[in-house]
Amino acid sequence: MKEKILQFMREEAYKPLTLEELVSSYNLQGKEISDFQRVLEEMEEEGEIIKTRSNRYGVPERMNLVVGMLQAHSKGFGFLLPLDPELEDVYISSQDMNSAMHNDKIIVRLHKGGVMGKQEGEVIRILKRANTTVVGTFEKSQNFAFVVPEDKRIGQDIFVPKSEFNGAQQNEVVVVEITRWPEPRRNPEGRIIQRIGNRNAPGTDILAIMAKHKLPMEFPPEVMSAAQNVPEIIDQRDISHRTDFRHLPIVTIDGADAKDLDDAVYVNKLDNGNYELSVHIADVSYYVEANSPIDKEAYTRGTSVYLADRVIPMLPERLSNGICSLNPKVDRFTMSLVMEIDNNGRVVDYEVTQGIIKTVERMTYTDVKKILVDEDQELIERYKPLVPMFKQMHELMEILNSRRVKRGAIDFDFQEAKVELDSDGKPIAIVPRPRTIAEKIIEEFMLVANETVAEHVSRMELPFIYRIHEKPSTDKITSLNEFIHNFGFQLKGSAEKLHPKLLQELLDKVKGEKEEKIINTVVLRSMKQAKYTAENMGHFGLAAHYYTHFTSPIRRYPDLIVHRVLRWILTGQMSEKRIKNLTKNLPLAGVHTSQLERRAEEAERETLDLKKVQYMERHLGEEFEGIISSVTNFGIFVELENTVEGLVHISNMTDDYYHYNEKAYSLVGEKSRRTFRLGEKVNIKVTKVNKEEKNIDFILI
Repeated sequence: MKEKILQFMREEAYKPLTLEELVSSYNLQGKEISDFQRVLEEMEEEGEIIKTRSNRYGVPERMNLVVGMLQAHSKGFGFLLPLDPELEDVYISSQDMNSAMHNDKIIVRLHKGGVMGKQEGEVIRILKRANTTVVGTFEKSQNFAFVVPEDKRIGQDIFVPKSEFNGAQQNEVVVVEITRWPEPRRNPEGRIIQRIGNRNAPGTDILAIMAKHKLPMEFPPEVMSAAQNVPEIIDQRDISHRTDFRHLPIVTIDGADAKDLDDAVYVNKLDNGNYELSVHIADVSYYVEANSPIDKEAYTRGTSVYLADRVIPMLPERLSNGICSLNPKVDRFTMSLVMEIDNNGRVVDYEVTQGIIKTVERMTYTDVKKILVDEDQELIERYKPLVPMFKQMHELMEILNSRRVKRGAIDFDFQEAKVELDSDGKPIAIVPRPRTIAEKIIEEFMLVANETVAEHVSRMELPFIYRIHEKPSTDKITSLNEFIHNFGFQLKGSAEKLHPKLLQELLDKVKGEKEEKIINTVVLRSMKQAKYTAENMGHFGLAAHYYTHFTSPIRRYPDLIVHRVLRWILTGQMSEKRIKNLTKNLPLAGVHTSQLERRAEEAERETLDLKKVQYMERHLGEEFEGIISSVTNFGIFVELENTVEGLVHISNMTDDYYHYNEKAYSLVGEKSRRTFRLGEKVNIKVTKVNKEEKNIDFILI
C-alpha cells in the first residue's frame, strides 16, 4: 500500500490532497478508510509523506522539503543528513534550528541559494526526538541545577528543578531524562534518573562515555541465567553429524591479549601445486538459538565494543571466552570452510561444513612474525612442527593479496595506536598498533572466506545478509579530484564510472609524500560507509562482487545470522516459513546492526581520544617533534610520533601575520613569507589539554 501511495503522490499531475479527497480517489469503503488513515499516519511519522497545515498530503521532494537526521555542531549550527542517500547534506544556521537537537529526525525547508554552493535550509518540524536522556555534569545552585551535556553537540544545558535532583551532588556525572523539550529562549528541562560518579573519580570518564552512547553496563538476569545453562564442554552426541578435523595441526593466531578466539586456520600445499586453506569459525549458532534470551540480547547489543580500558561483549563471558572460544587443545564445534586455492589466488573448489576441531597451539601475531620475519631460533625450535605451515601461510597470503591488488582493492595504511593503562585506568604509554605479516595472513584468509561464503549463498538465491560498500557519489569524487589537483594529482576517467583501482593508484602515488596523510584522509571521507543489507550490492573498497561477515560470530551479530542461515541450509531446515521470515526481517536487521556498529565505533574513538588527552596532560610544557598533518585557516594540526594530534592556533603564531593559501594548503607569513605546509617537520610545546572537548593545544618553538 505504501509504495502505491508514494507512486501516486510522485506523479507530475498530483497536487496535495486531503484525507477525504484521497479516500475518494481510491474509492475506499468502511474499514478500508481507517486502515488507509493508519498507513498515512505511519508514513507521516517516518517522513515519507508530509501533512501540510491545510491538512493536505504530499511527498517532501515535491514541496521543497527534505527529511533526515540532524548532525549538530558545538557552535550552534548543524547539517541535515538526508534519508535519501542521493541527496546532499543541507546546512542549517543556528537561527534556523528551531529547537531541534543533535540526532533528531527532522523536516527541513530548503532556501534558495546557499553559501559557497552549499544547500541551506531551516527546520520546520521535528519528527522524532533522539535525546530522551542526556549524560552530563551536574552543576547545582540552591533551588535548581543545570546538567552540562558531555556531548557538546547537544548545544543547551538541561534545567533541573530542585524536586528532581534525586540525590545528585555537585560535579557528579549524571543521566538526566528530558521532561520538557527546548523552546525558543527556553532550555530543555529534566529530572535525574542515574548518578554515575564524581567527575574526578577513577573510571567515571569511561562510564560517562558508555552512558552517553547508551552502551549496556551488565547483562540482564534472564540472560545470565540462560548462559549458566550452556554446557562448558561439547556434546559428544553431536560429533557424528560433523566433519572431524581434530587430526590436523589447526592453530589460532590472535593478539596476545585476545580472549574471544573465534577463528582458527590450517594450510596445506596439495600435490597439484594448489593450496588447501581451511578456516574454522566458532559455531556460536549451535549454542545461541534464534529468539532465545541470549540471542535477543545479542541482537540488542549488535556487536562487542572495545573501549580503551574494557570490552563490552555481545555474548556473556561463559560463551565468548568459554565454550564458543576456540581455546587451545580442547574440542570445539565450528562452522568450517575448506577451500582449494590456485596459484593465482582463485578459489577453484570449496566445501562448507559443520566441523569439530582441536587446535594444537594458541599462536600470537608477535610470535608468528618473529618466526617468519625475525627468524627467532628459539621460537622456530619451539614450534618446529608448525614452521613449514606458517611459511605456506605466508606464501598463500602473498598470492591472495596480489589477486586483490590486481582487481583494484583499496588498502588504507593509517597508523593506529593503542593506549596502555595502569590499574587505575590512567594512560602510561601510547604505542603503535602493528600490522605485521601475521596480521596480514589472518586478514587475507578471513577476506577470502567472507567472499566465498557470500557467493555460495547468493548463488542459491536465498535471503541473506551482506556486507556492502557502495560507490562514492559523483559529487564527492568531483570534489576529491579538485582537492588533489592542488597537489599535482588527478584521477583518471569519469567520476560516474570510477573503479576502486584508480583510488588505490592515487594512494600508491602519494605514499611517502608529505601530503600522504591528508590525501588518504580526504579519499576515505569521500567514500561511503560500509553497512549490512539484505541486498547484495558488492563491496567497492574490496573490489568484490560478493562479501559478507562470516568470521566473527562471537562479537558481531550479522556473522551469527550468516551462521544460522548456513546451519539451516546444511541441515535441510531452510523451510518456506524460514525463507519468508528472513525475507521480512533481514532488511531491518541490516539497518539495526549498521547503526549499532556506528555507535560502537564512535564510543571506541572517543575513549581513545580521551586517554590520549589524559596522557598528554602529564607532558604539559614538554617539547616534541611532529609533522604538520593538516593546514586550515585557523591554524595547523601537528601529529606527533605517538599519533597524538594537537592544534597550533593561528592566534599563537605571533612572529608574523599568517594568511591561508587555500590552493596550496599552507599558511604564509605576511612579512617573513615563512610558510607552513603539509608534511613538514616542526617542533612544538604542549601548552593546554581540554579533557571535556578532548583536544590538545600546541605552540611552535
